[in-house]
Amino acid sequence: MRFALLCAAALLAAPVLADEMVASSGNDSVRLSNSPCSSEHVLNRLKPQYRAELRDATAVVQGQTFKACWVVEGQAAHLLYEDGDQGLIPLRDFKAPTSA
Repeated sequence: MRFALLCAAALLAAPVLADEMVASSGNDSVRLSNSPCSSEHVLNRLKPQYRAELRDATAVVQGQTFKACWVVEGQAAHLLYEDGDQGLIPLRDFKAPTSA
């Protein structure tokens, strides 16, 4: 599984992030957390040995909130959403949140 290998490599090279970081574009945003992934829908899509590597994330797109999990992949956050969708957002796009 290519994703599993990328996760393992990314964790070895992962920069230290604050407890939460946010990337925004207009009214849409993605909030990354250092907390372990809590989405059973995402975790159930992965082999058990990779589940502990993922961290919690929340995305708000067009007013709808989506749970996700993420891992560092190179210079990007690789997001895995509950519906099976995936995405990459450059780490440089994330900033400390201005509000909770």
